[in-house]
Amino acid sequence: MTDLKQWTALITPMENDGSIHFESLRRMVERQEAAENGILLIGSTGEGLALSDSEKKEVVDFVSGINPDVPLMVGVGGMNLSVQTEWVEYCNTLNIDAFLMVTPLYSKPGPEGQYQWFKALLDRSEKPCMLYNIPSRTGIDLPFVVAEKLAEHRNMWSIKEASGSLAVFREFRERVPGIPLYSGDDALVSIFRPYGCSGSVSVASNAWPEATKLYTNLCLSGKTESLFPLWNRAVKALFSASNPIPVKKLLHSRGEISSATLRLPLTEDELTDLTELETIDNEINNWYKENYEQ
Repeated sequence: MTDLKQWTALITPMENDGSIHFESLRRMVERQEAAENGILLIGSTGEGLALSDSEKKEVVDFVSGINPDVPLMVGVGGMNLSVQTEWVEYCNTLNIDAFLMVTPLYSKPGPEGQYQWFKALLDRSEKPCMLYNIPSRTGIDLPFVVAEKLAEHRNMWSIKEASGSLAVFREFRERVPGIPLYSGDDALVSIFRPYGCSGSVSVASNAWPEATKLYTNLCLSGKTESLFPLWNRAVKALFSASNPIPVKKLLHSRGEISSATLRLPLTEDELTDLTELETIDNEINNWYKENYEQ
């Protein structure tokens, strides 16, 4: 798992009525397994905060039961420590490999509060843990000092950096040189590469599992001649509305999931024109065919 460069922040496919569509979920898992991508379940792309506790258990139980031949990571996010602790303890009993632990939501705790929060969860975990810095969603950064204090914890594995800032990524690299850093933004993998990027936790690989894996590998090897501006346009299209609206719409238009339904306050009605997405889809598929054998 420590050598894995590509993770997919998997969507949660739903029926028209908003219930989970497990057959579509199985197909999504099988596509990622075929591409040999690690799978992150019920993160923000998987609408984890919009699922009930019982639904989250159903998703993790279902995918764990499939037992794909790739690592599984499960999202841990909220602001109620006892609830998140119970969730970690439940997942400890399952066939999963890691946790993604996001900065506490909404409450905007200071460094000591974050340290105690993460330490409590890391202490309860029986799996390696990736800490997740995404201030655009949580309202607060993961402080560098917290990463430093937790760096020697037995379950501290890595950091997913999604602030969108090269300066922040570089500072994490300097402060915790022994901790792998993953990009949470598909567009920034090549920018982060010179500063020790270990890989990507990707939205794009929902739509293009093999192509995104190749893209990440080329970024990390510095072989970027064929990548831009195509991949910048692809990422822009996938975030033309709040994630995961565009990627669900694209997958539905291709017939890979049964509907593009999301949980409110997200709605597929935010994106009605798929012209750009479908154009990019064809271009990425053609790019992959042209570059796969090289």
